[in-house]
Amino acid sequence: MSDDFPSIVDAETQRGIQAYRVGQVRRRLLEADCAAIVLFDPVHIRYATGTRNMQVWSMHNICRYAVLFASGETVLFELPSSAHLSRGLVDDIRPALTTDFMAVGPRGSEMGRRWAASMISLLREKGIAQNRLAIDRADLTLVLESQRQSLQLVEGQSIMEKARAVKSLDEVEVLRRSLQTCEQSVAAMREKLQPGLRESDALAMLIDGSIQRGGEYPETRLLSTGPRTNPWFQETSDRVIENGDMIAFDTDLIGPMGYYNDISRSWVVGDVRPDDRQRRLYELAYAQMQHNTELLKPGIGFLEYSDKAYQLPDECIANRYADVAHGCGLGVEYPFIWYREDEEWGAYDGLFEENMVVCIECYVGELGGREGVKLEQPVWLSADGPVLLSDYPFELDYL
Repeated sequence: MSDDFPSIVDAETQRGIQAYRVGQVRRRLLEADCAAIVLFDPVHIRYATGTRNMQVWSMHNICRYAVLFASGETVLFELPSSAHLSRGLVDDIRPALTTDFMAVGPRGSEMGRRWAASMISLLREKGIAQNRLAIDRADLTLVLESQRQSLQLVEGQSIMEKARAVKSLDEVEVLRRSLQTCEQSVAAMREKLQPGLRESDALAMLIDGSIQRGGEYPETRLLSTGPRTNPWFQETSDRVIENGDMIAFDTDLIGPMGYYNDISRSWVVGDVRPDDRQRRLYELAYAQMQHNTELLKPGIGFLEYSDKAYQLPDECIANRYADVAHGCGLGVEYPFIWYREDEEWGAYDGLFEENMVVCIECYVGELGGREGVKLEQPVWLSADGPVLLSDYPFELDYL
């Protein structure tokens, strides 16, 4: 691994993790009867190759992709100006083609035809006779031109999500170490946090602490205080924090090696104790956390888990969180567990498996109430039951 990539493990462990990931994708390709998959999502590219390149920028600019084969060497198609970033991680690096309008303007269709032809040529080069290629996501121009070139693109998002869902033991340990850098950043923020600072000051301290410890970037701005904690999903503002305010936040930090440091905590800021209303909110959120964590085990179905999950009081249901739980690795991953009240929006069944990592999501805020409490904890589904991956403490003296 290049020195440009802050690391929390030795090179041999990193190589082992990368070999496991490639094996996971290949296994899913064989199950789907696909010889290869092309990856445009930069998180998927990182999972499959260990490389990164302007991760946030490349999420909205179609500039690089990788083709992973069920059998054979992975090919990375990279921006020519930054191919040096991936040397030593991938052996076969070639110039990428793009259909992005910003880059090629009215030549998109032409570039789409060239891209489809290059993929067919690559399949032939690898001894694959079929014009069939799984794909995780793509620009519409690219898809339309591929159809005109008789390149059959098939859904590949499910291949990658299921591959990523089950971790190796090394991955679980590295995710735990990544989370420790997040916990240290939260502790450093809390030490400096005081009434009179702005929400944006607190968020800046949190992000700064993560970057100093090898983290990469935040995925959200979910830190709020006082009346801005209810309802949830209010982004960080310049509101001045007052003595006795509840602060609630979701770290959502991409940490070392790209792992998703996803914990949530809430506490009362200043030199006052929580009032009875704040205590009740915290007690409900903590009870939800404990119940839903203990319920997790390999073999339980997603819908069964949702059915058995903690039941919020009626006055808190309207402001419930977006999900009961979700997978965690290099980001929010499969599976996504819906509240049964939201089943019509996409709830699906499946089974929790050993060595998945799942974040338990808890938010409690009464409809029309002043404040809310957000808690979240990553949990490893070991053979012996759920194991907490974050040691950052809860406010047990509020209970």
